[in-house]
Amino acid sequence: MSSTTQVEASVLHGAKDLRIEQRLLPLPFDSEVQIAVSATGLCGSDLHYYSHFRNGNIIVREPLTLGHESAGVVTATGAAVTDLQPGDRVALEVGLPCEACEFCAQGRYNICKAMSFRSSAKSVPHAQGTLQTRINHPARWCHKLPDALSLEHGALIEPLSVAMHARSRAALKEGSTVLVLGAGAVGLLCGAVAKVAGAKTVLIADILPERTEFAVKNGFADASFTVPMARPKTIEEKLEYAQDVAEKIRGVQVAGGSVGEVDVTFECTGVESCMHTAIYSTKPGGKVMIIGMGTPIQTIPISAASLKEVDLVGVFRYANTYPAAIELLAGKDERMPDVSKLVTQRFSGLSNIPAAFDMAGKVKDEQGNLVLKVMVNTSSGEASS
Repeated sequence: MSSTTQVEASVLHGAKDLRIEQRLLPLPFDSEVQIAVSATGLCGSDLHYYSHFRNGNIIVREPLTLGHESAGVVTATGAAVTDLQPGDRVALEVGLPCEACEFCAQGRYNICKAMSFRSSAKSVPHAQGTLQTRINHPARWCHKLPDALSLEHGALIEPLSVAMHARSRAALKEGSTVLVLGAGAVGLLCGAVAKVAGAKTVLIADILPERTEFAVKNGFADASFTVPMARPKTIEEKLEYAQDVAEKIRGVQVAGGSVGEVDVTFECTGVESCMHTAIYSTKPGGKVMIIGMGTPIQTIPISAASLKEVDLVGVFRYANTYPAAIELLAGKDERMPDVSKLVTQRFSGLSNIPAAFDMAGKVKDEQGNLVLKVMVNTSSGEASS
């Protein structure tokens, strides 16, 4: 058997400069498996890298393969791997922590300072992403999919894990009222897992009514609110705008009564005005879950949070979620909506990845369909199997 396999990869060399390149992939190490990557969902961070060759203050310093929401099929196993075999379908957990620091020892490996995360330019050399035909990956971070789940389901485990980690950090109680700001894929999944946890009411808000309508129609939320478009300039104007939005949210009618202040707000946009609204919308003693990675430096009404003892809780990726997320998707909980409806557009082949990214940056496609999650199939015919 040859010691290397030639693979193709989509490689980013600059803003919107994707090139298909050949790579030689060695045999997997003893603790690794080789995987034919089949389904990859495009994430907002991928889109930032593609569009700007950076993500916030993280600058790409060398050619980078994007993609990290992925699933595929095992094609070879290392000598020490006993729980996976060729033909197994797996969801890939692509963050590789050091497994030796205090955070890893506490089970909080997502905040490991030495984390290497595929498709992120934070570490150098960069950890190459999954938009390539095959990769080697530690078997420990490959989660076998049951027959009931497709490879597209496997790719959705990653954003679902973000939502489940946020719910865990929120310590969400049964009967809680929940506000989700931002009706993208992660926001919709936050609404879904809150409903599964027994939330009494889930209200979702976004500037796009099509997204909030989708959420309610498909069971990701109980009620919706369309945030009015405005561009306040001064901090006083911004705070006044946020207070007005929060007041309108409190007045939304659900099951014959007003929503009122909520127990937990999942802030999924990273937009400063949404962070303001989250604080004003949350009841005393409640929590604001900071999930969105938008504006890196914000001015926020910290006294409004302090006086109400509203906890501002950071959420970064996920830890220890994949097995539970797989079980949730494979289970029969009637409160869990059909997450496959999040996949709104599909592209096949490495050559179509630029078109896939261009689509991911749109609100609607050419046919007028909502764009939520764009899925790329890099292993012909397998993404939906």
